[in-house]
Amino acid sequence: MIMTQVTLEHIRAARERIAGKVERTPTVLSQSLSEELGVPIHLKLEHRQTTGSFKLRGASNAVASLSTAEKARGVVAASTGNHGRALAHASKLEGMRAVICMSRLVPENKLDGIRRLGAEVRIIGNSQDDAQQEVDRLVAQEGLVMLPPFDHPDIVAGQGTLGLEMIEQVPDAALVLVQLSGGGLASGVAAAIKGVSPGTKIIGVSMARGAAMKASLDAGRPVLVEELPTLADSLGGGIGLDNRLTFAMCRDLLDGIVLLSEDDT
Repeated sequence: MIMTQVTLEHIRAARERIAGKVERTPTVLSQSLSEELGVPIHLKLEHRQTTGSFKLRGASNAVASLSTAEKARGVVAASTGNHGRALAHASKLEGMRAVICMSRLVPENKLDGIRRLGAEVRIIGNSQDDAQQEVDRLVAQEGLVMLPPFDHPDIVAGQGTLGLEMIEQVPDAALVLVQLSGGGLASGVAAAIKGVSPGTKIIGVSMARGAAMKASLDAGRPVLVEELPTLADSLGGGIGLDNRLTFAMCRDLLDGIVLLSEDDT
């Protein structure tokens, strides 16, 4: 049976599973933003996470959830950078093979970071969808286990642990802004925070150039969106026409979406 929602219970289980493998990052009050906007503004400093982003939470939970036989086969994923680095790190700790498929749009510094962690990097095509075709081939021909960057219950539950920390650190939060791409972080954070504090509003923030989740939600179904160069390169890529989880969760849990232009960023 395919899971169609990740719940607070799943996220709490993920937190137990990844304890000791990820950092509990701090949340701090921004004096300047609070003064400018007239309300307390807190920042979650997830850039202090071990691999530099929240992606380690989902990757660590997904790897920890694999069976012994699956770990022996190794894992593969398409990535714009951060998921690949996180999966490479989590796999290295387990002594597993990891193959990361990426498009030519991914910056070289991200490729180097993944290679340094011992993962194999495959550069395929000009989009996340092109890279996914190579993932599918490796799954079919070499038996690798696919751990996608967002549309997977263990990934979403792992990312949701960030939301648990946020609402514990700022229990009276009225509104939370969270970056939005494929929806793994946004749906996990929304499920965690609304599970604890139903009245807290969750707003997704994305770039205007190639905002796939926003276009899909507007259309009422997953749609293809051209992947364009952007300063927010980590948010690039589609959500998958066969999206099974994050589209519905974002539709049901997000209270709105804000798009930023290149000048805004």
